[in-house]
Amino acid sequence: MLRGSVLVTGAIMDPRATPEPVSIQAGAVKLHGLLRLPPTASSVILFAHGSGSGRLSPRNTLVAERLQQAGIATLLLDLLTAKEEEVDAVTLELRFDIPLLTTRLAAATEWTLKQRPLRDLAVGYFGASTGAAAALAAAAQTPEVSAVVSRGGRPDLAGPALSRVRAATLLIVGGNDTQVLALNQDALRELRCEKELAVVPGATHLFVEPGALEQVTTLATAWFNRYARPRSAASPAVSGPE
Repeated sequence: MLRGSVLVTGAIMDPRATPEPVSIQAGAVKLHGLLRLPPTASSVILFAHGSGSGRLSPRNTLVAERLQQAGIATLLLDLLTAKEEEVDAVTLELRFDIPLLTTRLAAATEWTLKQRPLRDLAVGYFGASTGAAAALAAAAQTPEVSAVVSRGGRPDLAGPALSRVRAATLLIVGGNDTQVLALNQDALRELRCEKELAVVPGATHLFVEPGALEQVTTLATAWFNRYARPRSAASPAVSGPE
């Protein structure tokens, strides 16, 4: 697991009614996030947002709300600073800097593993678009991560890290997102963990079609309920069918 300095701004209270803002030191920058902890949570899911998105993403916020209703804690993160987002809006480069995003996500994970009561929960990742590559790359080097869900992700950008992922991985792709679907099919063959590819019929890349995002939330909730467990309680990783 990547080691980095971790700083908490303010104490983590009981954010049952409203999300609790948190600040996490990752190297020279602070990452901002929104934590929500249901009272009976047994797992916490860190969100790695995709191209041009952040902790206020309406799509990932909806997914997080559904997970919270199922008793799963969520941490919505900005992996880029405000200034970096301004630069990226013009250059479109930082969103594809997978090593940078991976390092930031790993720092946030280390913070999570040290905070009471989060440190007693299983840890999972929900990644979208390029954030899915960072989620898989971070999972490959963080054994505490037990489950990963990718929504319309670019797992191919994780490169050689794919074969080192041991967390159970669900790849969700829209049936009409043909180019990304092909990339996910290739990535599925590279993964050497419990794995599955779920195709949402008729959906495009952003899952804007009626009912499409609801299917994503149902699939993700079921996956995390099944696989997001403390490492000591998790089943041994196995290779899925090729």
